[in-house]
Amino acid sequence: MAGGESSIRRPLFGGAISTAFPVRFQDVSNIREVPDHQEVLVDPARDESLIFELLDLKGDVDDAGSALWFLRDVADEQDAGDNLVIEHSGTVELAGLRVGEAPAVAETAIARMAVSKGRQGREAQNIVRLYLANIRLKNAATDVVITAYEPLLINPLSESAQAVAAGPAVPAEQAGCLPMSEVFRLAVMNFNIHDWNLFNGSA
Repeated sequence: MAGGESSIRRPLFGGAISTAFPVRFQDVSNIREVPDHQEVLVDPARDESLIFELLDLKGDVDDAGSALWFLRDVADEQDAGDNLVIEHSGTVELAGLRVGEAPAVAETAIARMAVSKGRQGREAQNIVRLYLANIRLKNAATDVVITAYEPLLINPLSESAQAVAAGPAVPAEQAGCLPMSEVFRLAVMNFNIHDWNLFNGSA
């Protein structure tokens, strides 16, 4: 059944934005409070997550390395800056999203890091792969940041071990799921804006 999982277009931010990802990712706002500028989706069975954020444009960050800048920022927030291993960075063109006359561009970066869940300490760190894309909407003074978390190794002391078994994560193909790299690619490539009014004073 490998690769047998399909993705569907899902509305985000009240339908102002949409993109595509598998049905197994559930909206976290049904369970806990999520800030207005974020959409957080989780597959609890695999401890994988997908986060969409609308941030004020970081004018002092260069376009060329913007995804790496945001990725390091995320790592620092999670106290993982000292163990971050960058695996890849690049640029993709989003044919479906136009900014003025040109297709939008997403800067992407992928890294591996050790992070703890919630308030747990370093002794409970999991090894995760973090995928990050930054779409710069200068006309809307907004940085769109899309992040995907894929656990690689679950620490037996981590809260995650209660939901998914400790040790190496079960490969997506074996579980009949799309690999997180593909989930991330779909979410980025299908990202579309239906109502630009969302950015008027919101992000």
